[in-house]
Amino acid sequence: MAASRTLSTFRLPPLPTIREIIKLFRLQAAKQLSQNFLLDLKLTDKIVRKAGNLTNAYVYEVGPGPGGITRSILNANVAELLVVEKDSRFIPGLQMLSDAAPGKLRIVHGDVLTFKIERAFPGSLKRRWEDDPPNVHVIGNLPFNVSTPLIIKWLENVSCRGGPFVYGRTQMMLTFQKEVAERLTANTGSKQRSRLSVMAQYLCSVQHILTIPGQAFVPKPEVDVGVVHFTPLVQPRIEQPFKLVEKVVQNAFQFRRKYCYRGLGMLFPEVQRVESTGKLLELADVDPTLRPSQLSVSHFKSLCDVYRKMCDEDPHLFAYNFREELKQNKSKTQEKDDQERHRL
Repeated sequence: MAASRTLSTFRLPPLPTIREIIKLFRLQAAKQLSQNFLLDLKLTDKIVRKAGNLTNAYVYEVGPGPGGITRSILNANVAELLVVEKDSRFIPGLQMLSDAAPGKLRIVHGDVLTFKIERAFPGSLKRRWEDDPPNVHVIGNLPFNVSTPLIIKWLENVSCRGGPFVYGRTQMMLTFQKEVAERLTANTGSKQRSRLSVMAQYLCSVQHILTIPGQAFVPKPEVDVGVVHFTPLVQPRIEQPFKLVEKVVQNAFQFRRKYCYRGLGMLFPEVQRVESTGKLLELADVDPTLRPSQLSVSHFKSLCDVYRKMCDEDPHLFAYNFREELKQNKSKTQEKDDQERHRL
């Protein structure tokens, strides 16, 4: 636990550089884990500054790796920093930082996708959802292979006020491939508009804060990296269960180059598809010839509200999955073909 809660300024003592830590512990970025190290402390300081005033804050850092951003967070005079690192190779280097910042840094060797943050910080930090965000922050240079599933998980947490959001409208500052960062913040009608755009923007205020060139990382990724800031909204822009919104949005973007009625039609069984899709679009007042990228969050709000009513009227509808129906149809066709061959 944090030993110091005062406003006195804390600075880390002189330490080996991140490059020296990498050499000392013979660390190499694991390609299969999409790891890339950020070694420039001026850049890590900049990322942390963009997260806001962290004085006496409680910070949850995901994927600290060799500890570049970790150092910058500790130097921001936080009350406590909790890091969760899956790769055991990084634990000794992080322990060195912990020794240099007594009582400030807590290290958990675990998987961020399964780690329970709900009881990690004092309950006194909790704020009502309607209040200003709590003095709790999530910061992370995410491995590319977990960034999308992790943000979807956290967005679901926002919707049910679980995970990091048991403390209130916890703010997050996270890195993504630049393309993913652009999708998260894309406006209606832009080429980057996607499922991620809608899922993030109906629950949060999302800002693409800065872009870091790939050459700042070791090893250099093939893409640049975007830093994105999330602040949960007091009132979600769509007030329906997360899984229902996710299903409508996913289906709408199934065929992103076609008119929206094509993907939205996949919400309904084949026998009623044309009629039900027409009803959905008419009641939601959505033009069937709009492309998915042209649908605003307001469009999706109307679509989700109408789809919810249709599900309430037909209890089997929400469980319907068009891929399952396709599989069953293929299986029936195969069975018929086999029977025909046997007759011959």
